Amino acid sequence: MRVPAIEIQAAESDEALSQLLARIGSFDIAIFISANAVEWGLKLLPQKRLPEAIDIVAVGQATALALAKSGHTVDVVPEHGFDSESLLEAPELDESEIRGKSVMIFRGEGGRPLLGDTLRMRGAKVSYAEVYRRCCPQTRSVAGIDWRLEDVDVATVTSSMILDNLFTMFGTDEHERLCSMPLVVISERLLAHARKLGCEQVMLARGPGDHDLVEAICAWLS
Repeated sequence: MRVPAIEIQAAESDEALSQLLARIGSFDIAIFISANAVEWGLKLLPQKRLPEAIDIVAVGQATALALAKSGHTVDVVPEHGFDSESLLEAPELDESEIRGKSVMIFRGEGGRPLLGDTLRMRGAKVSYAEVYRRCCPQTRSVAGIDWRLEDVDVATVTSSMILDNLFTMFGTDEHERLCSMPLVVISERLLAHARKLGCEQVMLARGPGDHDLVEAICAWLS
């Protein structure tokens, strides 16, 4: 069962954001944090696409695929991993390569500061284009049917906000069930966050892909 635990909405209209995106041609590098950043960022660009001269960086394979589908060639994507830590290991983002470069990071509102802070420490000039918002759904129904935790044997969670939203959506009455329900997560950081919230049975998948999640579920079942 697919249960939406996060909603993606357009960023609120912002003149500063519009002015920033209008200057995209003056930037050396565009970094996309997610496929959502690709979708919403390209919608807001004046020409609906990136300049030819800009270097394009994707945080992972899913983001790179979204860029490719939009007709853009990706210059940098981590060979392994799909987060800021993995991206920062790319040789193209070493201090010797990035110093003095102007970088626009396309992301959602309130994203992690690690990537931008590290690139600034390496000498880059960084601007954030926060092109969408992540919100908690107002309902937990799917196709008009209320999702009940008692019907769930194992759940997959792919971000900290999704997990936080689940606790918000189900409230204190279902807190104990959420903590005891087996969860499959996709990163060490999310694993630590789940345990901090009190989740007792947390399994780490090898990656974020559907195959990785199914593999982890099968391992739990066996």
